[in-house]
Amino acid sequence: MSTSEQLKKQKQYQQYVKKITPSHSLPLNMAKAFLTGGLICTFGQWILNTASSFGLDKETAGTWCSLILILFSVILTGLNIYPRIGKFGGAGSLVPITGFANSVAASAIEFQTEGQVFGIGCKIFTIAGPVILYGILSSWGLGIIYYALKIMEVIS
Repeated sequence: MSTSEQLKKQKQYQQYVKKITPSHSLPLNMAKAFLTGGLICTFGQWILNTASSFGLDKETAGTWCSLILILFSVILTGLNIYPRIGKFGGAGSLVPITGFANSVAASAIEFQTEGQVFGIGCKIFTIAGPVILYGILSSWGLGIIYYALKIMEVIS
């Protein structure tokens, strides 16, 4: 095959890839993420305000808020609604507590056919595991840095 034929094929391939690759609007995706995350956080704030209006202290209201958000996330995941929210809202649906609950519940649902031990037990943290691992690792690293700065009396 000659060089000109190779260049022609390469150009045709690039045109094909450009044609079938979906294009996304960054501003639209950002707006959807902002809206989705905002609605989840607004719902959480509503739970906090409602719990406080029942006379609960701030810490207890926060605990109830977390539990209810996790419950709703798991239920919506089980009903196959949360993945649609995620498809629409992208990163906005990954608000930490609901996104984490969704990732754990989705893994449990996906691998339930493999049994309690080798399915759910082994695979439940497939998605959430790296989040836990790197969360712990980064907090440990930051703790070491904080400790070193405290010893050097850079911070009090």
